[in-house]
Amino acid sequence: MYLVTGAAGFIGYHSCLKLLQNNKKVIGVDNINNYYDIKIKKDRLKKLKSYSNFKFFKVNLAKKIQIDKNLSKYKNKITTIIHLAGQAGVRYSIENPHSYIMNNIFAYIELLEFIKNSKKIKLILYASSSSIYGETNFKKNNSSTPQNKPISVYSASKLSMELISNAYHYLYKINFVGVRFFSVYGPWGRPDMLYFKILQSFKNKKSLSVYNYGNHYRSFTYIDDVIKNLYKVMNKFGNKKIKVCKVFNIGNPKSTNIIDFIKVYEKILKSNLKKKYLKKHVADLKITKSYVFREKKVFGHKINTSLNNGIKKLINWHKSYYKWN
Repeated sequence: MYLVTGAAGFIGYHSCLKLLQNNKKVIGVDNINNYYDIKIKKDRLKKLKSYSNFKFFKVNLAKKIQIDKNLSKYKNKITTIIHLAGQAGVRYSIENPHSYIMNNIFAYIELLEFIKNSKKIKLILYASSSSIYGETNFKKNNSSTPQNKPISVYSASKLSMELISNAYHYLYKINFVGVRFFSVYGPWGRPDMLYFKILQSFKNKKSLSVYNYGNHYRSFTYIDDVIKNLYKVMNKFGNKKIKVCKVFNIGNPKSTNIIDFIKVYEKILKSNLKKKYLKKHVADLKITKSYVFREKKVFGHKINTSLNNGIKKLINWHKSYYKWN
């Protein structure tokens, strides 16, 4: 049995869907917070609830009483935890740093305290972030190299999760794999992200705020590629006999300039987007690039979806879901 936290979220939804389609039993938990539009979270859950092998509980992981009340009877049935819950958003972490300590660090510890003595648990797969690399030379974004230069509370909270995992692995012999995601995009994505805001700007015929004058670079990674690589990680390390506490990158090794990224949309939609160019936001990294040489060797990391094809699929979904005129 799989426990997926953040099941109503973007990656959480797709992770649950893949497991359910492969006839796995899945328990999903989420606190359904209002960081972004709750409607899309409820619509994701509605699709997941159509599967008989899916159970959902609204749980705030920072509250032990809620974990115990809803999950205690499944504790000795859960073999794999995919921990994707947490407070997202780099820029928001400047405005509300306390939320990241509570929802990313404290909630993770409560989850680990709940499961630490289970004899059934084989693997805890948890979400870290490419943001932990900070403003280092992007060529050093190697997952085998320790990182300690986060530039936001969000990235510091994710790095803290990696360190906490090491401690629990040592103390309780639990297997952990952390995943540093790189700019994941696709259908059912997060409305607060650039790839989504671009489409909203097109739909509503409004200008788009483009920070750092469009000179950022990102390793945009299509959601299907993320899920396929997560599955490879679980297949590689989901055996209790294997002792593991590692962190890997999952992301497109090709980093794309934001201006070029927007041009892909403009070409597909055959329309130019109005842009408002702004200076760099203090919390933004200038460059992210996913180095996956180690990942290719360890679990066969592979990216199959081109940026053009991925954005086409995203546009088609967005037009359908938001009913473009």
